[in-house]
Amino acid sequence: MQEPNLQTWDVVVIIIYFVLVLAVGLWATWKAARGSMEGYFLAGKTMLWWPVGASLFASNIGSEHFIGLAGTGAASGLAVGSFEFNAMFILLLLGWVFLPVYMAAGVFTMPEYLRRRFGGQRVRVYLAALALLLSIFTKISVNMFAGALFINQALGWNLYLAIVVILLITALYTVLGGLSAVIYTDAIQTLIMIVGAIILMILAFLRVSYDELQYMYFDAMPNSSLYSNFSCGKPPEDAFHIFRDPITSDLPWPGMIFGISISSVWYWCTDQVIVQRALASKTLSHAKGGCIFAGYLKVLPMFLIVLPGMISRVLFPDEVACSDPKICQEVCGSPVGCTNIAYPKLVLTIMPEGLRGLMLAVMMSALMSSLTSIFNSSSTIFTVDIYRRIRKKASERELLIVGRVFILVLVGISILWVPIIQAAQGGRLFDYIQSITSYLAPPICAVYVLAVAWWRINEKGAFWGLMLGLAAGMTRLVLDFVYQGPGCGEEDTRPALLKNFHFLYFGIFLFLFVIICTIVISLLTDPMPKDSLVRLTFDTRFSRAERTGDNTSEIDFDIDDNQMKIEEGGEADAKDVNVRVDTGEQTMSARCMDIMCGASQDREQLTKEERKKKELEMCDIREPPRISLILNINAVIMMAVSIFLWGFFY
Repeated sequence: MQEPNLQTWDVVVIIIYFVLVLAVGLWATWKAARGSMEGYFLAGKTMLWWPVGASLFASNIGSEHFIGLAGTGAASGLAVGSFEFNAMFILLLLGWVFLPVYMAAGVFTMPEYLRRRFGGQRVRVYLAALALLLSIFTKISVNMFAGALFINQALGWNLYLAIVVILLITALYTVLGGLSAVIYTDAIQTLIMIVGAIILMILAFLRVSYDELQYMYFDAMPNSSLYSNFSCGKPPEDAFHIFRDPITSDLPWPGMIFGISISSVWYWCTDQVIVQRALASKTLSHAKGGCIFAGYLKVLPMFLIVLPGMISRVLFPDEVACSDPKICQEVCGSPVGCTNIAYPKLVLTIMPEGLRGLMLAVMMSALMSSLTSIFNSSSTIFTVDIYRRIRKKASERELLIVGRVFILVLVGISILWVPIIQAAQGGRLFDYIQSITSYLAPPICAVYVLAVAWWRINEKGAFWGLMLGLAAGMTRLVLDFVYQGPGCGEEDTRPALLKNFHFLYFGIFLFLFVIICTIVISLLTDPMPKDSLVRLTFDTRFSRAERTGDNTSEIDFDIDDNQMKIEEGGEADAKDVNVRVDTGEQTMSARCMDIMCGASQDREQLTKEERKKKELEMCDIREPPRISLILNINAVIMMAVSIFLWGFFY
């Protein structure tokens, strides 16, 4: 494949894009209240519905969606688009069921919610560690792979240089600005992604209309297949349907409805990357509005990504639809297939000068928005759920610095991961990522659903439910690695458990298994006191009573630890007091650190009573009746739109 040369207007568009994103990021950095935990990690809880919704969409639609959705569409049709339609329902579940509980609980992170809900630390620490591992070795890696594939295929840039530049620019405003900068830049990048993808979709449909696509897609076979095994690489007969055979198809319809819903609840309702954006909303009404806005945007990927991927197969069957391992190796460097180049191939071929640069900006937007989300959310989990366990007396200033330094550590790990991504070769990495999430997500989903829904679930039930689910999921995962799936035309010699038990069906089984185990163990052990569950379950979300036990707030509203000790009649640590004494003078290095962290030496200190009042205000989820009615009507309309799309593409 020839390396295309960037034209003048392509370079101009890319430069304008980077200037715009950096300007917005730095503006949000300067504007944001970054000097507190609430300000840095929850954007000061000042976000309106439209940037929240745009950030939810941008955090989800990363470069792996442009590569993966278009590639899967090119390989097997439009059924993969049902993932997006399913998310429209799950986003409503987030806004109307889970978020009211999370906001009433007043939490920063999802593991923190479980600590308050169940008490103790082992459930929280386990999920925090698991979330960090999944972020580092699946989310970052798959985004880097997809972004690197596009840049390498479309522009011929040096792989390492492009990735390092993108990572460093991304980390710059994420480190400095926190969640506020991330959300505002996500809003700009969402606009760029949608505009660029719409232009490419229009150009693609001008080449091949939807009516033509319905019969030309099935004839889009590489020349090599005509003289060899014709079945290899052949599109499935039900390529234009999302409800497929429950036994023999690649995506069986019961799994598409129930199995995907389980994974989607984990992703949209319990994953830190997503939920943190909604928690930054000014009020619950704005959070719900953001969920509705993101839900409407989820209509777009089927038309902007999946269908253009199918058109790419029609236009370039010898490259995109190749099935011979030797030819595929020459075309895209991967013997397992080249459907992943479907979207970059469209950009290279049908986009004119200038617009090609816009599409590169689109892919960079997708990559950077996903990475900023992962960096900020992983930093929050590490700081709040892990570092606080190690340094219990850490000041707020120290926690803010640690959060920023951890982002730099993630950047370093991401760069070191690049050679592994190169060696993973195409679709295998994507399959690996899907397996990880399919086998680890259902137990987490089950525990969160039970925690929100039923007060009787206790810590012992939740912990051992997670452990049993982990054991079952890891067993299936190991078997998948031991018994590799057959290649095209090869006999499937795997055990029946793997061969006849689709991963979506296994996800349903694992979810029900953990639900049953958690309920049984909880009922056989002592219940938690009801007064310790105030505002921690769906039934108690509106309660104004004071929570008892060790499930109280950990949020530091700018109050000094030693001040708290003194107010409560305790003695402050002398060393800590000496460190915090204001001498009226600051060294140059200390001033620079304050500017970087957004810290202020003259921030107003809150008393114990003011701290409690601010926490209650933060946890208030009451909504004006008129606004609530408007949101409910929009939710019903969005469900109707989703049902129509399911029916249209059945």
